[in-house]
Amino acid sequence: MKRVVVWFKTDLRLHDNETLVKAIAKSDEIIPVYCFDEAQFKETEFGFQKTGSFRAQFLLESVADLDKNLRALGSGLIVVKGKPEIEIPKMVQEYKAYKVFAKREVTYEENETENLVKSELFKLRCEFETYSTSTLYHAEDLPFSIKDIPDVFTNFRKKTEKDAKIRSVFEMPLSIKSPEIPEIVLPTLEELGLEKSTIDSRAVLQFKGGETEALHRMNHYFFDTKSISKYKDTRNGMIGAEYSSKFSAWLALGCLSPREIYYELKKYEAQYGANESTYWLVFELLWRDYFRFMMKKYHTKFFQQNGIQNKAIETNKHNSRQLQNWIDGKTGVDFVDANMLELKLTGFMSNRGRQNVASYLCNDLKLDWRYGAAYFEQQLIDYDVCSNWGNWAYLAGVGNDPRGNRYFNIEKQAQDYDKNAEYRKLWLTDFLK
Repeated sequence: MKRVVVWFKTDLRLHDNETLVKAIAKSDEIIPVYCFDEAQFKETEFGFQKTGSFRAQFLLESVADLDKNLRALGSGLIVVKGKPEIEIPKMVQEYKAYKVFAKREVTYEENETENLVKSELFKLRCEFETYSTSTLYHAEDLPFSIKDIPDVFTNFRKKTEKDAKIRSVFEMPLSIKSPEIPEIVLPTLEELGLEKSTIDSRAVLQFKGGETEALHRMNHYFFDTKSISKYKDTRNGMIGAEYSSKFSAWLALGCLSPREIYYELKKYEAQYGANESTYWLVFELLWRDYFRFMMKKYHTKFFQQNGIQNKAIETNKHNSRQLQNWIDGKTGVDFVDANMLELKLTGFMSNRGRQNVASYLCNDLKLDWRYGAAYFEQQLIDYDVCSNWGNWAYLAGVGNDPRGNRYFNIEKQAQDYDKNAEYRKLWLTDFLK
């Protein structure tokens, strides 16, 4: 009996999952495992939780949904909690597996964990096989090696769109052979060291984790509402569910595949027509790819204050009171405050808001940008390590921005994007009494 372990990480889906498809093809039975890595629930050096309660809740829902979908195919998910380098080899021994299949990592901490697991498996003479499942374009299909990827996005985009193809999706398995998998036991938020937070009723969306919800949202945004056809015009919006796709939270945990989005979009275009808006979603997915490939190119430099440009930027001495006022929406700049309150109370903020609050922290307060990035890491439901740190470095002037310092005139931005102050009224009314 050839058994393998499939170690799910940020690829919590059955559709377009090469890791799962290859594991099924190369074995008689598979053991699907998810490990709540205790390192992901610690405090960071910046004083924030690595994973806050909004994202942890979304993760728990996503893991539960994966288990439900696996059981419908004759399998199930074993959930463990601890250090992956201890828990994954334990599963290998218990089920006498000859190989572990997993998603390939590109970022420093995730690579460190992967290497620890690999060396423990080596001792058990167990093989380790990884697949790249996170991006629209496969790294091997790019028209340049990782070390030669242009540091300017436009150059990357133009050449990639011209010379690279997007691979087709992997079909979802119709059935999975597994030994009997015990009923799932999920940790509680309390066991993860967190308190439950309810998403504020003013939120753009009551996010719920899992592949089922992800595919539902995609169908809703494309076919039910046809909102995608006006995406380019509405994407700078700030109120409501339909101004942007909101796919990011599901993409971050791999509940949704970027290639699945792409091919569904092609079906939509065939039916309702392509326009600048439908293309713009692909453009945004390319940005997401780009930050992941950049992280692969520059490794830890994205987490250093001087960034990939190794450029010293002027910062003030750390001021924890200013930082806390920024977090609490008490800076006195209403556009910044409204956005920060939305983030604090819902775990989400519009793209327009993110750029403004980041510019304010970097350029007006002149604080170390990494504190902002670390707070976003804690707070965002859709936190993605590559996009978050890549975007913050970009705004701070130490990343991929060819223009260098990108200062936002916040009063002008508020006038342009919240002309009638509806957004500010929505979030600040309760706090102005």
